Amino acid sequence: MTLLLRGCARVVRSSRSASARTAAKLPRLAPVPIRHLSLSQSKDEVDRSAIIRILSSIGSRKEIEQYLRHFTSVESQKFAVIKVGGAIITHELDVLASSLSFLNHVGLYPIVVHGAGPQLNKILEQEGVEPDYIDGIRITDAKTLEVARKIFLEENLKLCEALENLGTRARPIPGGVFFADYLDKDKYKLVGKINHVNKEPIEAAIRAGALPILTSLAETRDGQILNVNADVAAGELARVMEPLKIVYLNEKGGLINGSTGEKISAINLDEEYDDLMKEPWVKYGTKLKIREIKELLDHLPRSSSVAIISTGDLQKELFTDTGAGTLMRRGYKLQKTQSLDGVRSDGLRAALEASPDIKNGKQSVASYLKSLGEAGGDYTIYADEPMEVVAIVRRSADGIPLLDKFVAKKNGWLNNVVDNIWTAVTKDHPSLVWKVREDDENAAWHFSKSQGSVLESGEYTFWYGVQDLSKVSQAARVPSGKRAFHSSTRSASRAHPFSRAPATVATRGLSLARGYATTGNASAPKKVALIGARGHTGKALIELINNHPSLELSHVSSRELEGKKLEGYSKSALQYVNLSTEHVKKMAGTGEVDAWIMALPNGVCKPFVDAVEEAKGSDVIVDLSADYRFESDWTYGLPELGDREALRQAKRISNPGCYATGGQVAIAPLVDNIAGVPTIFGVSGYSGAGTKPSPKNDLRMLKDNLMPYSLTGHLHEREMSKHLGLDVSFIPHVAQWFQGISCTVSIPLAKQMNARDIRNIFQDRYAGEKLIKVTGDIPLVKEISGKHHVSVGGFGVDAAGKRVVVCATIDNLLKGAATQCIQNLNLALGYGEYDGIPRD
Repeated sequence: MTLLLRGCARVVRSSRSASARTAAKLPRLAPVPIRHLSLSQSKDEVDRSAIIRILSSIGSRKEIEQYLRHFTSVESQKFAVIKVGGAIITHELDVLASSLSFLNHVGLYPIVVHGAGPQLNKILEQEGVEPDYIDGIRITDAKTLEVARKIFLEENLKLCEALENLGTRARPIPGGVFFADYLDKDKYKLVGKINHVNKEPIEAAIRAGALPILTSLAETRDGQILNVNADVAAGELARVMEPLKIVYLNEKGGLINGSTGEKISAINLDEEYDDLMKEPWVKYGTKLKIREIKELLDHLPRSSSVAIISTGDLQKELFTDTGAGTLMRRGYKLQKTQSLDGVRSDGLRAALEASPDIKNGKQSVASYLKSLGEAGGDYTIYADEPMEVVAIVRRSADGIPLLDKFVAKKNGWLNNVVDNIWTAVTKDHPSLVWKVREDDENAAWHFSKSQGSVLESGEYTFWYGVQDLSKVSQAARVPSGKRAFHSSTRSASRAHPFSRAPATVATRGLSLARGYATTGNASAPKKVALIGARGHTGKALIELINNHPSLELSHVSSRELEGKKLEGYSKSALQYVNLSTEHVKKMAGTGEVDAWIMALPNGVCKPFVDAVEEAKGSDVIVDLSADYRFESDWTYGLPELGDREALRQAKRISNPGCYATGGQVAIAPLVDNIAGVPTIFGVSGYSGAGTKPSPKNDLRMLKDNLMPYSLTGHLHEREMSKHLGLDVSFIPHVAQWFQGISCTVSIPLAKQMNARDIRNIFQDRYAGEKLIKVTGDIPLVKEISGKHHVSVGGFGVDAAGKRVVVCATIDNLLKGAATQCIQNLNLALGYGEYDGIPRD
């Protein structure tokens, strides 16, 4: 199916033009539930209602103004083309119809051209006709064409009726638009090659106020019906209409990088096409699709683009800056020059005016350009043609390359131009030093590209490829002796040309070269005392603190290991000690310890907590047992579901249980939609049973076995019920693997829902959470072991739509214990939430 979106301001009757012009300026968001609008409302009232809802949901006035300009910058018929597979009508008709109705109610007229491949295959198989293809093209004999015409008409009317049921006028146009010659009659039989597109039936439908719904069938001049692939019809329609954007809807919601498994955010074909086609994962249908898209865009204005998205993301793609899925455009070739004469002076000046040093008056554009001219070519300017991104690299006195200017407009971040420029810079410079203000909204991106950084006077100095750190200070004029926040022997992150570029990101708590970003607090590390270091969680904590940029261990307490050397810790030489409550009383509140981690069994840590509290100091306590998870004067430490600000102020934090974390993550987004008691079937590796010998960590007992225990009233059952605010049932089991938990959660629903609805709820709830990953697949224990996040997915809904099964996996020693403890400590001590936590 193909949708060609056209603003109606210039083609509908005058009585509707004012409304259409207003609506055509709107930014893009999720579908408004048109079916819920009162039938007594006038069309203008509906338009006004939709407009108000969209504008109230937009992030900023700047974004609104951007789209007001965007929608009125082109002729109405040149807005967008959207191509969808025939399976969408079968599986996602309601979502599609709702999206089209929304567009119509805000003044846009989508032109729909649909195929029906899966439906046709099903009927042909039922009638004993085996579908046959050559080079991906369906062989269409008379019998196949007879069935195809019938199916096309049925699917066409089905979509029209769905739109009419939502109050949106629709006109079926099964023919008269596409004209064709035989593609190769002997080879493909009744298959056409489009030679003409007749726009009149489309425009007549729009003038009448109806959405035109087309099939992709074509006809010869003498009236013979021919089959045409819907993709081909979409391309030919786009060539005639020359839209700003063409949108392909698919189930994956974008183009997936086969090497990384990540969705590609944007591809600038002029710069990236040749390298992209050499990627080992670009083959077969993917290679053909990319080639077809390039050939299509080569014949369209440079402002045109193709977006590959899912049906549910249609409004997000059309009405938000970040869009959805994969954006493909011709883009621009990158420029590289060592002379000011090699770039447009007006474009360079405009770009440099956005540089912080120039904006704050420390330097003028003229004086900076003069300094470049006097440098005698000892600099390189990198930029794209419209100069949305400009980088200038100069040589310092000792020869270290200095990224002197790096200026990027918003479109440069959104459209992957920043990473393209960065790739060009790093190819030329194996080492680099550069500076970024501490409050730069894209500081996290710079962290991800560096091997080290230091903060001084509100400004980060970053570097990669520099072994002698004194040269960093010289190159960037940083006072010597300042502590580096992170450094690594790994090579700096060179952006893959097809990786996702961050749009607008916070300056704190995001990705580092080796872990997540530090806050840039240059004070001395905080001292942590770990009580209960012998267990599996204690060992995980020691490793995390050893790699933490701002924490160090002062005491490691274990009765059994007293006097032994602490292995695996490199910040200082420590031995295990056996701290008593008297020892704790003497140390607490003196500054000898800043934070206490209680990694003791349930019911054991109270005397130690009391000893700390007697000192009435400012020491932070994080308790990993269940002893304080039900106490109102302790803060429950599940940052993704709780109050992060409360954790930043907290001195007493109860770390959630492992099962409780996984179970709550799987249930919390649906709390308002639950009718009844969710049931959690949990299975853990035997490390969850601790190091003290018991049947639950006896490998002989566990071999080829699954051991249920605490069949009712488990502590985690009470914990989840309290913090979710609803009763849950929990049945735990222990299995023969070492670490990792699987929670399979059956949830009764208060209303009928489908899997897509539920997945969208989870994606919205956990958007931006670094340690929760939402997946459509069923997460597996073997994939979570050793990882620091919770993986949640599955989303299986029963036939009645009233029960969903959600699956969550979590490493019980990490996000279920040690990693979450570090999260909580980071917040309480004023660091970035993800400091010291490795990236999965």
